[in-house]
Amino acid sequence: MKAVMRQNQNKRAQFDLADILRDNKVSFSEKYNLFQQQKKAYQDICACRTAQLKGHLAYCNCCNYKRQAYNSCRNKHCPKCQFIKQAKWVDKLQSSLLDCKHFHLVFTIPHQLNELVYLNQKKLYNALFSSAWEAVSKATNNPKFLGAQTGAVAVLHTWTQTLNQHPHIHMIIPSGGLSDDQMEWVPCRNNFLAPKRIISSLFRGIFCHNINKAIKNNEFVVPDKFKWTCVKNTLYKAKWNVNIQKPISGVNAVVKYLGRYTNRVAIDNARITDTKNGKVSFRYKDRKRLVSKIIQLDTLEFIRRFMLHILPHNFYKIRYYGILASTNSQTKRQQVSALMETYIAIPKYEGLSGVEVYSLITGKDVSRCPKCRKGRILCRALPGPET
Repeated sequence: MKAVMRQNQNKRAQFDLADILRDNKVSFSEKYNLFQQQKKAYQDICACRTAQLKGHLAYCNCCNYKRQAYNSCRNKHCPKCQFIKQAKWVDKLQSSLLDCKHFHLVFTIPHQLNELVYLNQKKLYNALFSSAWEAVSKATNNPKFLGAQTGAVAVLHTWTQTLNQHPHIHMIIPSGGLSDDQMEWVPCRNNFLAPKRIISSLFRGIFCHNINKAIKNNEFVVPDKFKWTCVKNTLYKAKWNVNIQKPISGVNAVVKYLGRYTNRVAIDNARITDTKNGKVSFRYKDRKRLVSKIIQLDTLEFIRRFMLHILPHNFYKIRYYGILASTNSQTKRQQVSALMETYIAIPKYEGLSGVEVYSLITGKDVSRCPKCRKGRILCRALPGPET
C-alpha cells in the first residue's frame, strides 16, 4: 500500500467541521433534537484535539525540543480520527480476500423508506445487510448460475455527496465459490455472477418481508402518516436499484478500490471550501457529469444533514459473509486458498501502535527528534483543564 492512500485527509485543512459544530452548538440544539449517539458524536467531534480531552507533551531526550498536542476523540464519525484506522483495516483486508477477480455490487433502498429507516436505524440497517447477503447467497447457490458457496465483504454507507440520506450497501464478492462437497473451487463463467434482475427481485422481496414482519410485531417506531400497506404496494411495483459492476482483477486492486469506502465519514474537512454569512460551502462530485461542483447550505441544514449519518452505538458498518466470514477463516477460506494454490497474506500492521503504523505509511520516523535528529521523542501526559 502506497503512502498516498488518503494521506492528504490527515493534513490540516483550511476549514474544520469541529469549528462549525462548536460555533453553532446552541442554535442547533434549540432547533433540533438528537438521539443519544448523535449527541455523543457531536460532543466528541467538538472536543477532538482540544484541552477538553487533555493532552501530552512530546519532548526530546537529547535536546530542548518540546511540542504540546491534545488528544483525539477517536470517534468513528470524526473526520480527523480515521486515517490510521483505515490503513489498519485495509491492511487486514488483504488477508481476508481471495486471490481472484471480485464483483462490486451496490444495494440501494427506495427513498420512500428513509424516514422509517432514520427512526429505526439499527434494526433496518441490520435488515439491509442480511437481506443483501441472503439475495446474493440464494442467487449464487442456484445451479443455473454459479451453483457454489461464495462470500462477501459488505460496507454500509448512508449518504450522498451532498449529505442527503441514501442508505446503501457496497458489497465485494469473489468471482467464484466453493462446491458443496468443499473439494472444488467453482469459478464464474464468462465473468457472470447472476442476473441483476434476479438479485434485485430477491433483495426487494426479502427486505420488504422483513419490514412487514417487524411492523406486524410492533417492533418499529412508525412515522406519522406512514401507511405501510400503501408503501409496500409501491415498493413491489418499482424496480430496485442493484448495480453490478465488472469484476476487479487482483487483491491489490480490490483493496485499493474498497479502501475508498471504508472508515469514511459523511464529509471530511478537505471538502469544505467556505464558512461565512451563516452558510457552509463544500465540494461534491456530480456522478452524472463526472465533474466537481460546489454546493452551499445554511449552516444548521449542513449540520442536520451531517448528523443524519451518525450510526447507532456498537454498530458494525463493515461485515463479512460466507466463506469470507471470520468463523470460516480457519476452515473454508484456507480450503479455498489450497484449491486455488494461492497463499493467505499476513497483515503487516497487526499489533502495531498508531505511531508505528503512521511511520510505515509515510516513511517518516516520528520517534526521532525533528530538531537535533539524534534524540528520541518521549511523551508525558499533561494535566487537564482546571474545573
